[in-house]
Amino acid sequence: MEIILLERIEKLGQMGDVVTVKSGYARNYLLPQNKALRATDENRAYFDSQRKEIEAKNLAGKKEAETVAKKLQGQSIILIRQAGENDQLYGSVTTRDIAAELSDKGVRINRSQVILPVPIKALGLHEILVRLHPEVTTEISVNVARTAEEAKKQKSKPVKTPEAAAAEEIFESEEVAQAAEQSIADAESEESGVDEDLVSADADAAPSEDEADKEATGEEDAKTDEEAKPEADAAEADAAEADDKGSDKKKK
Repeated sequence: MEIILLERIEKLGQMGDVVTVKSGYARNYLLPQNKALRATDENRAYFDSQRKEIEAKNLAGKKEAETVAKKLQGQSIILIRQAGENDQLYGSVTTRDIAAELSDKGVRINRSQVILPVPIKALGLHEILVRLHPEVTTEISVNVARTAEEAKKQKSKPVKTPEAAAAEEIFESEEVAQAAEQSIADAESEESGVDEDLVSADADAAPSEDEADKEATGEEDAKTDEEAKPEADAAEADAAEADDKGSDKKKK
């Protein structure tokens, strides 16, 4: 279903955006809560004509929410509950309980503004988000204890909320991945260094081009000398024989 957003909706869009959502989500939540309009031609024209008024109303709501957020910032509420030896509650703490306690402290909010993915089922200090406006969110502490005295003792021992635990798990996973990538990079660098050393050793062991040419020339000269030696010996023999004949003739 196509709808026109009348306010900012997280992970969906900003005021005035035309987006497509599932029909059930629109009928059961967005439309009844006056957070959106069906994207009909009539509603488009209405929104365009009322845009300034809608934006002014949203701005006023945002300023009011910021004022309440200042009151709530750093606030801590104590909820006394029964629990077993393993600190698990006999029951749970819900958004209704938190909203009611805040109301008793003079801050009226709707239970839907309390961001609590799952009910609290354990003793301890829990950090909870409160969304007072689509663009204004604050955090409060909910101290769940058996007695007021126990609440004071455990105040410095916060319990991880599901959001905090999930964020920490993602952070640790990223650290592990980065460490693995660094190890691989170091190993590749070491292998590259070994390869370079081998190449350098081969280069030192192999004769240079000039040396190779000299060795080849030396071998050719040696072969030429060996081939020329028999001919030289034969020439000397012929010369000696000629001298002998000459000496015989003179004697005669």
